[in-house]
Amino acid sequence: MLGEQKKERKGGQNGSAVDDMLDVENKRMSENLATKVTRLKSLALDIDKDAEDQNHYLDSMDSDFMSVTGLLSGSVKRFSTMTRSGRDNRKLLCYVSAGLIVVFFILYYLVTRAQT
Repeated sequence: MLGEQKKERKGGQNGSAVDDMLDVENKRMSENLATKVTRLKSLALDIDKDAEDQNHYLDSMDSDFMSVTGLLSGSVKRFSTMTRSGRDNRKLLCYVSAGLIVVFFILYYLVTRAQT
């Protein structure tokens, strides 16, 4: 009987040591998991904030494009009205077009010169 009690004590001590090691390992792994979950939560919040910022930026771009579209459609209407009217307006239109082409080439020359 004494031999059996000694074996149980040894098994109990070894079992206790194994349980302690498993408990330490579980605590370490749970802390590691908690760290990873915290990191993932932070990443998810950053992604959400970035998505909201991009949506806000796209909404503002949409309103800007709508205002530019309105401006261009008004300009096209005025241009069409000017081309349909008399000969004097056509002459003015030719002068304005030639002037814009000259300004474009001057700006092109200045930009290419500034880059070198």
